[in-house]
Amino acid sequence: MTVTIHPTAIVEDGAALGDGTTVGPYAIVGAEVVVGPNGQIGAHVLLSGKTVIGANARIYPFAAVGGDPQDTSFKGEPSTVRVGDNCILREHVTIHRGTQRGRMATEVGNSCFLMVGAHVAHDCKVGNHVTMVNGATIGGHVEIGDYATLGGLAAVQQRLRVGAYSFVGGLTGVNAEIIPFAIAVGDRAELGGLNIVGLKRRGFDRPTIHALRASYREIFFGKGTLDERVERAAERFAEVPAVMTVIEFVRTGGKRPLCTPRDVEV
Repeated sequence: MTVTIHPTAIVEDGAALGDGTTVGPYAIVGAEVVVGPNGQIGAHVLLSGKTVIGANARIYPFAAVGGDPQDTSFKGEPSTVRVGDNCILREHVTIHRGTQRGRMATEVGNSCFLMVGAHVAHDCKVGNHVTMVNGATIGGHVEIGDYATLGGLAAVQQRLRVGAYSFVGGLTGVNAEIIPFAIAVGDRAELGGLNIVGLKRRGFDRPTIHALRASYREIFFGKGTLDERVERAAERFAEVPAVMTVIEFVRTGGKRPLCTPRDVEV
């Protein structure tokens, strides 16, 4: 296999391109960039900084990966971007490097689909099989769990977490953490129940879904404080791994706000 580079593209000395990779017209690949095998780098793509792109990437025109973070604390430190295998980055996607104040790295997992204009800010950690629909944006230091979906033009405030298998509706502003397996919708995100369709698509069985529903009711609509409700759910569903994933998510939230259903206080 060979590497194919269009005559108008610029691949700086030091860049490493895997076998079978193609670089399209007017693309620029920086000196510290590594692209895995069988990458498709489209026209006018910019790959810069200390950036690693996994195997089988498909990066569409005008995407920019590895740029400086939009953070006034950034002083040119050698931070990184890492994008996993089998990812699709559509037109105008932007992914920025980390900062000294953060993790010094921005990470996107395997098999992610970032649609037109999606933005991943500095120091974010995006899991595997995540979908970000057109214009979805996540602020600095955000963590997105595996198989989560962010709808078109959704925006997640910095330093929050969006749990695995969750679904955030289009045009939703997320200013509180979203538990795994949930749906969040609204001008400012409110929980609208569990992502039942997504759970079924991912092969969760009926007993697990029933347990998640019951634990959701206990955590958000049961009696007592949030801590008391969480502990009751943990005791009742200790043998259900999916429920314990939710419990652990809530327990480790610290002082960050938790997204709730409408009219529920925590």
